Amino acid sequence: MLVGTSFLLDDQAQDRDAGQNGKLHYHLEDSDGVFSLKVEEDGRLIMLVLQTALDRETRDMYRMALVATDCGPEPWSATATLIVTVTDVNDNCPSFDADSPRNVTVPGDSLKNMLVAQVRATDQDSGLNAAIVYSLSPKVSERVKQLFILDSLTGYIRLTQDLQSDKSEVLLLNVLAGGHHCPPVDTQVIVSVLPKANQELTIKIGFIAEHQNQTMVLPENQPPTVLAVLELEGDSSFKGSSLAIESEVPFTLSPQNGKYLLSTSKPLDYEMKSEHYIYVVVQGRSAEGSVIISSRRLIRVLVIDVNDNAPHFFQSHYQLEVEENNQPGKLLLRVSASDADSGYNGRVTYRLDKRTSTIFNIGPETGQLSVSAVLDREQQGVHKLTVFAQDSGSPPLESVATVSIRVLDQNDNAPAFLTPHFIFFIHENVPPFSPVGGVGVTDLDEGENGNTELRVVNSTGPFVVDNTKGTLRTTNNLDRETDDRYELYLLASDHGHPFALTSAARVTIFVEDINDNQPKVILPSSNSSCQTVSPATIAGTFVTKIYAIDEDSGLNSEVTYTVVAPESVQNSSPFRLDSRSGNITVGQQLLQKDLGMHHLFIVVRDGGKPAPLYTTIWVNLLVNESMGPCNLDRAPTWTGTSDLDQTPSKAPIWNN
Repeated sequence: MLVGTSFLLDDQAQDRDAGQNGKLHYHLEDSDGVFSLKVEEDGRLIMLVLQTALDRETRDMYRMALVATDCGPEPWSATATLIVTVTDVNDNCPSFDADSPRNVTVPGDSLKNMLVAQVRATDQDSGLNAAIVYSLSPKVSERVKQLFILDSLTGYIRLTQDLQSDKSEVLLLNVLAGGHHCPPVDTQVIVSVLPKANQELTIKIGFIAEHQNQTMVLPENQPPTVLAVLELEGDSSFKGSSLAIESEVPFTLSPQNGKYLLSTSKPLDYEMKSEHYIYVVVQGRSAEGSVIISSRRLIRVLVIDVNDNAPHFFQSHYQLEVEENNQPGKLLLRVSASDADSGYNGRVTYRLDKRTSTIFNIGPETGQLSVSAVLDREQQGVHKLTVFAQDSGSPPLESVATVSIRVLDQNDNAPAFLTPHFIFFIHENVPPFSPVGGVGVTDLDEGENGNTELRVVNSTGPFVVDNTKGTLRTTNNLDRETDDRYELYLLASDHGHPFALTSAARVTIFVEDINDNQPKVILPSSNSSCQTVSPATIAGTFVTKIYAIDEDSGLNSEVTYTVVAPESVQNSSPFRLDSRSGNITVGQQLLQKDLGMHHLFIVVRDGGKPAPLYTTIWVNLLVNESMGPCNLDRAPTWTGTSDLDQTPSKAPIWNN
């Protein structure tokens, strides 16, 4: 793996706080400088970066801690364990042990299939990359091909026939060891064949280790231990005899006071080999020095298993996807772990972490994981489980695997409006496409299942929905005097499969008034109208009335009436105007000087803000003894200022 290679981590920490309290920083612990952390896009991308070259033969697993810390005044943190397993590549070739060539002595009366020797080459790779195939070199002699056979997998060299040799013979075996994509390496085995002996020495065994039927029983993992005392017995005329162990085995013979101690040379491993065969060879020379004698004794050692291997998961992390709304009791997956021990020591059972939700269950014997309840993605989108595999040894050993379950979305949630009834207020005369208000809608589903679209239904009003911003907008000008209220419905639809879900909400829009209408005078009917008043009319008598209406509402429609004239002129006029009702009455007893035509210039104003609207009307009153009809040829002419919206004019009332 190249230095600088990045691995995207598929999980990020979540912090429900806001602002700095929810901002996260990540760092890596216990990486030993082999890995570093790279965080991008405000924590949405977290990558593990390789800093140094990996060597599986040196270290095949790294366990680190990914720590997420928020930026609050008193920061909180959370930790996740990262386990990196280094897989093997074929970067090593087989090599033979350093004790080559090997010298082996074989008695001249050895039988067919007797184990002569075992060659062993090693390859530091694992799995198929470490597979080794043994073979004899094509260049060995015909005699070697005739007498010996080599097991290509175990390296055992055995006799192909019985030996009946009365003379000494030395044979050279060239052995090749080949690996995957590697050139073969070779070693030599020198086999010395001894002539048949006329007399034999025998081996007496005194067992120290536990034994049954001449077989020693030894628990694995014991430190180097003395198993037995071996002693030579036979004709005293044979001197200079010695004992030796034939072939390579984890046992040694140590001479001591004419006897030999048989011991283990290293702790035995049941999982590597549960049974060992020790061939002890006796060699001697007669007192005259003319005859070489050799005999053999087989010693069998049985290795007893102890619980020294924890169960091993075939996968340390399982990932699966399950659709929500599943059937209760659904089988999710099967986890599996093996134990290299035997018997109860290798019997594996499974259980879940005590903190795991009770809806998840695992078969203790089968490792089958199931869920007993219906999963709801909107409640929880990811479930992370911890599975323990434990053997039945004493004490038991266990290992851990994690299971990540991602719940896939189904379209099981209809869009939901923030309220079933939206009420908005908008001024009339706003320009087209002005916003009326936000019409929020949410859908708890994800992806297309949660992608919503709004539209107006059951309405002919001038409104549309801006889906990009979730806003209701006008399409035309609004006129309160035409329509002061609109009722419509909104329909929200998602894009879910296999079919879309919908929901509706009611919308009421009130059009608020602005002062866009002048008061309209109903009475008098025109500026030329005239009313005759008798001089005998007493003070306080109702003479006539001004009546005006305003199509606006509220203050914009409240009308007041004002006579426009200087104050001195108003005080001398015999008529009074009520500013609210528009009633004109005789203000004082009519005198001789009051006879004749009176022209009152009236301003009719509404109460609009910031500036009222107004209209004007002439009220013409004739004080006359005769009560005949009063007629004007033309309307009076106003000669004052045109600024009548607020300040009464100081100009004369009329111009006759």
